[in-house]
Amino acid sequence: MTSKVLYLGNLRTENTHIKSGNTFITDAPVDNNGKGEAFSPTDTVATGLANCMMTVMGIKARDLNVDLTGTTAEVTKTMATEPRRISKIEVTFNISVETTDKERKILEHTARTCPVHFSLHPDIERVVTFNWK
Repeated sequence: MTSKVLYLGNLRTENTHIKSGNTFITDAPVDNNGKGEAFSPTDTVATGLANCMMTVMGIKARDLNVDLTGTTAEVTKTMATEPRRISKIEVTFNISVETTDKERKILEHTARTCPVHFSLHPDIERVVTFNWK
């Protein structure tokens, strides 16, 4: 088992990672009858894409002796209606480390081949931007 989800009522869930015991809460978004006081389930999917991309970049960067500490990603999720679903995820990486052009190409390719990227439905538009400073 990977995780356990407990419904707390009022459109809120508590999610527990089995191995670590770490938890997080989700709420329904305001535009879908919720309070929007925490990540929504679809927010976690969109943010999971950035998490996955950054993680595999970190693995590859370590192999290249590049330290990505301090790198950030900004995530924007767009919803569609009928059916209600994620239609677009935009991820903008801000990377302030010295790299060669070759390292940048390798890291960008690695990010675009993460497992979450390949797991998302092909109808979900993905816009990924890398800002190298």
